Amino acid sequence: MKKKIVWGWMSLMMTTTLVGCTTGQNAENTSSENGNEQTVNLMESNEVASMNTLVTQDTASINAQVHVFEGLYRIDQDNEVVPAVATDMPEISEDGRTYTIQLRDDANWSNGDPVTADDFVYAWQRLASPENEANYMFLLDGTIENGAEIINDGMSPEELGVTAINDKELEIQLEKPVPYFTSLMTFPPFSPQNEAFVEEQGREYGNNSEQILSNGAFNMENWDQSSIEWDLTKNPEYYDADKVQLENVHVDVIKEAVTSFNLFQSGELDQAEIFGEHVKQNEDNPDLQKVPDSKIFYFKMNQQKNDQDTIFANSDVRKAIAYAIDKESIVDEVLADGSSASYGYIPKDFVKNPETEADFREDAGVLMESNEEKAKEHWDKAKEEIGDEITIELLTSDEDDEKKVAEAVQYQLQEALPGLTLEVKSVPLNNSIELTSNSEYELAMGRWGPDYQDPMTYLESLRSPNNTNYESEDYNELLDQISNDYGNDPETRWQAMIEAERILVEEDTAIVPLYQQTRSLLINDNLNGMYYPSFGASTIFKYATYE
Repeated sequence: MKKKIVWGWMSLMMTTTLVGCTTGQNAENTSSENGNEQTVNLMESNEVASMNTLVTQDTASINAQVHVFEGLYRIDQDNEVVPAVATDMPEISEDGRTYTIQLRDDANWSNGDPVTADDFVYAWQRLASPENEANYMFLLDGTIENGAEIINDGMSPEELGVTAINDKELEIQLEKPVPYFTSLMTFPPFSPQNEAFVEEQGREYGNNSEQILSNGAFNMENWDQSSIEWDLTKNPEYYDADKVQLENVHVDVIKEAVTSFNLFQSGELDQAEIFGEHVKQNEDNPDLQKVPDSKIFYFKMNQQKNDQDTIFANSDVRKAIAYAIDKESIVDEVLADGSSASYGYIPKDFVKNPETEADFREDAGVLMESNEEKAKEHWDKAKEEIGDEITIELLTSDEDDEKKVAEAVQYQLQEALPGLTLEVKSVPLNNSIELTSNSEYELAMGRWGPDYQDPMTYLESLRSPNNTNYESEDYNELLDQISNDYGNDPETRWQAMIEAERILVEEDTAIVPLYQQTRSLLINDNLNGMYYPSFGASTIFKYATYE
């Protein structure tokens, strides 16, 4: 099924004029050099929800956190994991369960305190403690020794398998070999925290720039949780400060593509993210760069709401939705930014077969291609149970591209599935995250960017219990085998992950993958050294320069 649709609203969008919108910096000051002082203006699509690394999960917050905090390891411009606060890669025991890591002598907090092994022990114990309700607490379940017992059975967080041997030596005990553990330590929730400072701030820690203590390349200024602009200023206490060239990075929240395009054109932004017609019109623009990403956008179908089965508890409804969506039309006509249709939950160009070097998508193949005939077949069968006239609410964020995709899907599904009315509800991203986290939705746009470099970062997100209320003993059992039995058997583990994805997407159709993001960026040609990892933060500018 391939329907070419004329998106009338896209041409209308292009006629929109920019009224009363400006960045926090004047155009004549952008990307200025004053001696050694360099300032650039960047954008985010959403507000930063929190700078407390325990409670955040949005891209804007993670992008800020990787510059303000630094963990044991970081991701470099070649997408490799390299030492950061650690002096070298970890020393790993023969059984793969004990990691010994030495810390740099010159790593300091922005107040001059040294960063010590105890700062990591404190932060990770807080991450494990159920009372802190950390969003990424689950990353410790089944990885670090006693993590599962602390999270699920009331064991003290002090029993977590991480120990400060001395101020500059950390020892980590794992429950079992975890092939991706070193890459996991690049993720902001595994950053250190200064105990004295955090305890002084209490529950307000990380809620504004006065309540943050940095150990990264930048300090955060002029920010609180309601801010639509903020600054990241060079941290003189950072151990690698002499290699950090940018003195100030000013960030504005810009949600409309037409606004970011116009601000770049007027010189008020040094990097702007665009999509749709703006990309098509700038294909020959030397400032345009298309940056592949590993973020997957997909539909969450909530099978239970308020303890009652929803329409998505019916597998024929889920399969009808999956078969009815024309993903190719969405990426070609709506986004037009280089994003690609997704026929699986694991992205392409993310991980390779440990023996053959084949890409995961190559080995796993195409799952659930669009098929108008199969969509109608499942829909007709579903209507025998759910009735002829159905209304479903589609929840999405208020980001420009998501709203446009939702409108396109609304048209497609109502055309393909007779009797369906799809109502689009757009809310700020943080509200969308909260609603989906609490299973307060029917159909919702989901997005998942990898936390570490392994397919399990995707597959684990749908382990039961989860916020789609999808339950499968077969799926959970397979994830257990991957995690517990195959750590030292890479090829068996690989094939098991391929089978887990097939169960999730094709057999059970628990979710509907839509597209893998490619970001189309307009970048000032004087701005160099930015890079875009395939996992963790989406943008890193620590060693960027403006020439």
